[in-house]
Amino acid sequence: MDRGDGSIKYILSGEGAGIVFTIDDTTGDIHAIQRLDREERSQYTLRAQALDRRTGRPMEPESEFIIKIQDINDNEPKFLDGPYVASVPEMSPVGTSVIQVTATDADDPTYGNSARVVYSILQGQPYFSVDSRTGLIRTALMNMDREAKEYYEVIIQAKDMGGQLGGLAGTTTVNITLSDVNDNPPRFPQKHYQMSVLESAPVSSTVGRVVAKDLDEGINAEMKYSLVDGDGLDVFDINTDPNYQVGIITVRKPLSFESKKSYTLKVEGANPHLEMRFLNLGPFRDTTTVHISVEDVDEPPVFEPSMYFVEVPEDVDIGTTIQIISAKDPDVTNNSIRYSIDRSSDPGRFFYVDITSGALMTARPLDREDISWHNITVLAMELNNPSQVGSVSVTVKVLDVNDNAPEFARFYEAFVCENAKAGQLIQTVSAIDRDDPQEGQHFYYSLAPEAANNPNFTLRDNQDNTAWILTRRSGFRQHEQNTFYLPILISDNGRPVLSSTCTLTVHVCSCDDEGMVMSCNAEAYVLPVSLSRGALIAILACIFVLLVLVLLILSMRRQRKQPYIIDEEENIHENIVRYDDEGGGEEDTEAFDIAAMWNPREAQLVVKNRQDMLPEIESLSRYVPQACVMDNNVHNYVLAKLYEADMDLWAPPFDSLQTYMFEGNGSVAESLSSLQSVTTDSDQSYDYLTDWGPRFKKLAEMYGATDSSGALW
Repeated sequence: MDRGDGSIKYILSGEGAGIVFTIDDTTGDIHAIQRLDREERSQYTLRAQALDRRTGRPMEPESEFIIKIQDINDNEPKFLDGPYVASVPEMSPVGTSVIQVTATDADDPTYGNSARVVYSILQGQPYFSVDSRTGLIRTALMNMDREAKEYYEVIIQAKDMGGQLGGLAGTTTVNITLSDVNDNPPRFPQKHYQMSVLESAPVSSTVGRVVAKDLDEGINAEMKYSLVDGDGLDVFDINTDPNYQVGIITVRKPLSFESKKSYTLKVEGANPHLEMRFLNLGPFRDTTTVHISVEDVDEPPVFEPSMYFVEVPEDVDIGTTIQIISAKDPDVTNNSIRYSIDRSSDPGRFFYVDITSGALMTARPLDREDISWHNITVLAMELNNPSQVGSVSVTVKVLDVNDNAPEFARFYEAFVCENAKAGQLIQTVSAIDRDDPQEGQHFYYSLAPEAANNPNFTLRDNQDNTAWILTRRSGFRQHEQNTFYLPILISDNGRPVLSSTCTLTVHVCSCDDEGMVMSCNAEAYVLPVSLSRGALIAILACIFVLLVLVLLILSMRRQRKQPYIIDEEENIHENIVRYDDEGGGEEDTEAFDIAAMWNPREAQLVVKNRQDMLPEIESLSRYVPQACVMDNNVHNYVLAKLYEADMDLWAPPFDSLQTYMFEGNGSVAESLSSLQSVTTDSDQSYDYLTDWGPRFKKLAEMYGATDSSGALW
């Protein structure tokens, strides 16, 4: 119907109309007004219609048509997952799969070769190869060693058009790591190790370390060390450090330089995880020799045996040797030993040990009933090196001796009725004894000799450590005698037999017909309660008068001691008072009257003796028997004096001459002289001054140690 005169008008609608496509309304030609991309949209559906230009009426129904975009090779292949990371075990056979790479091409695979991709390797030969069709990467070289080269960078190319000239290409990178396998046996870098250890090294202490090198890593480099030979297999041990794979040699038993000075060990290091296909590269173990030298140290004295158990009776005399403690210097020099007791283990100072012989002796009386066990620590010190001190525990069991007489188990007070009949039981008594005999305790009861023929009461020993008190007669009367005192003799079965007399108090009471006590001397008990108020006031008044008299007497005595007050004009001369008494701290005020220094007329001619001073010779003679003077062993005498001094802690110091067996270089304390004390480098401790009482308080404050708050320790 279109004659070409322009009477028909063409219009276009649908997908992309007016945007991607346009139509010439006169000729009906359709043109693309934008660049087309098949990968974005492969076809468009449009509708066209012819209209009368004048009237606008449709000349025919609307027509629909499809425009398909024809593909051209305008997209290169792309690796959407790249770059790739892969790993393959070292020493893998040729052709072992590593990883598969995939490239995609956006072009139409159904039209021509635009989307046909071919893979090739650009970098990574001759170690790896790639399948041109599938993109699978494989190993191409045998015996690739991780220890020689571990990381590889492989570049893969994908090209479309079947790889022909003019095709587009894309590349990706594949990072390949060779994983480790156990293909390297361990090796010690040196075949001989030289180590040394002190003989005082404690058990489980480290002697040294050995290490076997393994080029592998991870589980393939794990090591296990062991001792396979040598003369120190029972003295030393070796452990494997799992973090650093080293062998740590430790002490298994105590060492002694004097017993053995050196040891030789053969150490083996092996891989615990093996791969069967690499056993031909082994053996996967290696050995080395370790020489260990034991170095000598100055060791403290050693006691033999390592502990002591001593049984001693409680009545042992002071100064009796109960055990010989023996220690020796384990060193080659074999220095002399000096013994002492750790006073913290014997605070009561019951024992003393001879400084040279180690004889353990009693220093104070023992009493099993107070302390039945003593656990003391004896110290042994080298004479030439006091810092080396050994110790041993001494357990002393105090054996029982029959030294305590039996006595009533409690205070007994019996009651007898006035209407009691002869032979009536009025009290059952029992006894206790602080002793503990091995055969058990058995007591014997009887009336004391002075009461053996007592007409009122009798005693029956029940042979079971109890006794009955029975009436011998009837007809007791309160008004005749209301209280009886019955002495009872109690003996034990010890050796020697000990006995004591205990008194049983028996009150006569009024009872009813059934024997129930009604009253016992009621007047004596009621009288104190029935005192009147006037009597109490009179008693208090008497007490007050007595107090006033006492205060008055004390006041008069104090005024009598006060010196006369003299005028300043008369006090123009100096008075010198001489006395033959040595000063003793605060006690010195007792030696003279201070008033005499102010007024000589008040001085008395009577010499006033000090109450605290006792002659030294008299003090010695009181406690030392004459036989001790002739005895060569003076330990009993010294210990007796020590016990006396311990019991009198507040006695003032006296000047006395003491003779010591070891003085100067032969003494543990070395020289007693203070002439060279200025040159010594050691700090003298004066903390013991605080234990000497108030007379040494000033010295303790000057020399004693103080804490941060300023208080003496």
